[in-house]
Amino acid sequence: MSKGNILIVDDSRNVLVALEMLLSQEFEKVSSISSPNRLISELRQNPYNLVLLDMNFKSGANTGNEGIYWLNRIREDNPDISVVLMTAYGDVELAVRALKAGATDFVLKPWDNTRLLTTVRSAVELNLSKREIKNLRQKERELKTSMNRYDKEIIGSSVPMTTVLRTVDKVAATDTNVLITGDNGTGKELIARRLHRLSGRSQELMVSVDMGAVSETLFESELFGHVKGAFTDARENRTGKFELADNGTLFLDEISNLPLNLQPKLLAALQNRVITPVGSNQAIPVNIRLICATNRNPDKMVAQGLFREDLLYRINTIRIEVPPLRARTDDIPVLASCFLEKYSEKYGKKPIEITGQAMERMLQHNWPGNVRELEHTIEKAVILNETGKLYPGDIIPVTRSGHAPEHDGSLNLGQMEKRMILSALGKFPGNIKAAAGELGITRQTLYNKLQKYGIG
Repeated sequence: MSKGNILIVDDSRNVLVALEMLLSQEFEKVSSISSPNRLISELRQNPYNLVLLDMNFKSGANTGNEGIYWLNRIREDNPDISVVLMTAYGDVELAVRALKAGATDFVLKPWDNTRLLTTVRSAVELNLSKREIKNLRQKERELKTSMNRYDKEIIGSSVPMTTVLRTVDKVAATDTNVLITGDNGTGKELIARRLHRLSGRSQELMVSVDMGAVSETLFESELFGHVKGAFTDARENRTGKFELADNGTLFLDEISNLPLNLQPKLLAALQNRVITPVGSNQAIPVNIRLICATNRNPDKMVAQGLFREDLLYRINTIRIEVPPLRARTDDIPVLASCFLEKYSEKYGKKPIEITGQAMERMLQHNWPGNVRELEHTIEKAVILNETGKLYPGDIIPVTRSGHAPEHDGSLNLGQMEKRMILSALGKFPGNIKAAAGELGITRQTLYNKLQKYGIG
């Protein structure tokens, strides 16, 4: 039995019975009504794929105007539903007019069972296809929304960040190419996502490519795609990042890592807005908004012969420099609070307070790893915290090497001891006995060490 719910509308009882008997053997649900006045309410109450609609209902009427009227009413409420009109031989011209008005097909009375079944099957399949396409489009929209959703938002109200964000918001509405520069960990990807989110392409994908992670041998396949059999491991067709980003945004992170010998291929794709998959002769036009980012100085790279000047011109219509955290220290308190709330929730901790001394330590630190280093430092402090407060000793920044940063000095035994003492005093302010107990030493020993390290 075929899928499909069918509604028959005809004022002839004999027609309704005959069609119900014929179609109920073929389809899941077949219903009928004798008056079109119930038609719209029936369609609103129950889902149908097809309406078989007579064109004349009033006694002696043969103009077909009633059928056209109810066809228009159906399409107003259910534009995707299939409508097959039933008409007499003399009404073929009217039926053609109805097709132009949106009917799916028409059936002549008296009908041939085989031809009628074929017509009904096609009309039902058309409706099912429309619904499937509609569902797929809805899923595609939801998928794009999900993929574009990004929990992190650039945070900052300092003068340097306010200046940057003002530029971002101006540029976002355009399709101009943007180059974002700045140290590692400053938030270049967040700037790129803000540009995409505020653009006219926000309903499409932002596709990110880490150029430093793309090998030379797979560069063309990664960006332009390939066809099955193009090379040894090409077992199926692959869509490249350029094509995936069509009508959306392509974000090329760490663009300065692209080898010099591959730069002409990228330049050609950007100039022509056309790509050709590896192993194919079919050129594919692409419509992208390009955003690039780098932690290096591209002008110096051009001077050193490491980056093509014409490629730099192509990607550098607008340049946005993201300031390092040391240049926007006013943002440290709000950033720290956001990270503290985020990781307290993530690790199931009760609200944790940052003490004034701990905040002062964060403000004095140089943060060579920028916002990323601050975030990792707060995360680690939250994980290890047991007191509900963060003290100076809990703020232990760690650089990518895994060691304390150079500006803090090489931590010898004495410095480590001093740090532990400060942390204990912070946990038990004014209570030498408790602090000594925390350190596992006597009060006198603690007094001696306070004098030794000049801790008042």
